[in-house]
Amino acid sequence: MQKSDILLCDLDGAGILRLTLNDVGRRNALSEAMLAELGRVFREAGNDPAVRVIILAANGPAFCAGHDLKEMTAGRANPDRGRAYFTTVMALCSGVMQSIVTCPKPVIAEVTGIATAAGCQLVASCDLAVAAETAQFSTPGVHIGLFCSTPMVALSRNVAGKHAMELLLTGDMIPAPRAAEMGLINHAVSPEDLQSATMAMARKIASKSSMTLATGKRAFYAQREMTLSDAYAYASAVMVDNMLAHDAQEGIGAFIEKRAPQWQDA
Repeated sequence: MQKSDILLCDLDGAGILRLTLNDVGRRNALSEAMLAELGRVFREAGNDPAVRVIILAANGPAFCAGHDLKEMTAGRANPDRGRAYFTTVMALCSGVMQSIVTCPKPVIAEVTGIATAAGCQLVASCDLAVAAETAQFSTPGVHIGLFCSTPMVALSRNVAGKHAMELLLTGDMIPAPRAAEMGLINHAVSPEDLQSATMAMARKIASKSSMTLATGKRAFYAQREMTLSDAYAYASAVMVDNMLAHDAQEGIGAFIEKRAPQWQDA
């Protein structure tokens, strides 16, 4: 993958791609440059057969502080007071969040420090999330007169409605153990164990058929927007197609024969 100073990429032999936000001076803010890099890398990783699982981590005390408010404020100098610029940035950010969901590879957030506003949205957009117990999360837009409307989309699809509204209306910072209770993250672990816990999860997932994982991820996000009857009809059709795939035949055969499956990712 193309080298970047603000988004580091490291692919190991197990197919685990570690992406590390590395704009520490700006608290890993989702600047235009960072959004462009994230969008590019998720597109490339989604099409790369060598990538099986993606971990999204960060250097520095902040996982991600959300949008770069200095960039956003500079946009107000335009004749339209920034409307066109703000529209472009929001579309770019929304595209990145959707690229995580539509990426066929499972994406795990590994969270240290704080994840605020669009940074919290970034965590919520990932399929899974593990955080240090010292990490904190918030959607603090109400403190500055700007409701976190786009973070709300991802947040409300991860946690119960009243929990989402509590975060959005109060702007309070919540610790990682509380975020785990709410369902925003999967696990809160000691800072010393964070990377090993994330890698253990990633290795377990990477050992599965990538075809099966891609099928399941796509179906999960598609069915949850449907009515119950439509979801069952859709999921049944997906399972029929999945049953006819090589890896399902191989996996079932391996289970019956009590041997390790040999995936072809097909």
